Amino acid sequence: MTSQIISWIAVSFLFAATLSFLITEDWRWSLTFLALLYLGVFWLTQLHWTFSMAAVKLVTGWMVATILGITRSALDPNLVSVPESSSWSHGKLFRIFTAALAFFIALSTTPTIIKLLPGIGIPEVTGSLILMTMGLLLLGLTIRPLKVVIGLLAFIAGFEILYAAVENATLVAALLALVNLGLALVGAYLLTAGTDENIGPQE
Repeated sequence: MTSQIISWIAVSFLFAATLSFLITEDWRWSLTFLALLYLGVFWLTQLHWTFSMAAVKLVTGWMVATILGITRSALDPNLVSVPESSSWSHGKLFRIFTAALAFFIALSTTPTIIKLLPGIGIPEVTGSLILMTMGLLLLGLTIRPLKVVIGLLAFIAGFEILYAAVENATLVAALLALVNLGLALVGAYLLTAGTDENIGPQE
């Protein structure tokens, strides 16, 4: 019973963290919430994996956030001439509304996934679908390299929660960790190699 309560708290935490990606325009807060997001992913993953394997996911997530944070903080702010809000849909209410729709889509799809994957709990499925839908939503609302990478990481984290219920091989955990680190390195490269013409005209 206690485990279920904590699991639902983790699901609520995941939704709050992904919602913050849509609302905040400060890269520092985005990376902070990304690091915190992996705490929820860790809890839902360890329900099916061993503690040490789930800890690998947590440490990898923090390494990803650190790589992106160090790269972004090293950029010259004078070279980033396009404001963070220029490529975003205007209005935080719109973002909150679309996030609410994604949340209800995840809830409505949960029973179907549970039938396809017997043995997995409702919190894990709900948290996984929230991460995947919110990750796709973030990808659809921005072209900023950092936000795109965060959206991909959120989507993959949601997939990993589902996959943890059907596969607990150590090699798989290592491969998933490499995928996340590879995305972080690609994001770091895009941040350093990005130019004004790649991002778009200033508004």
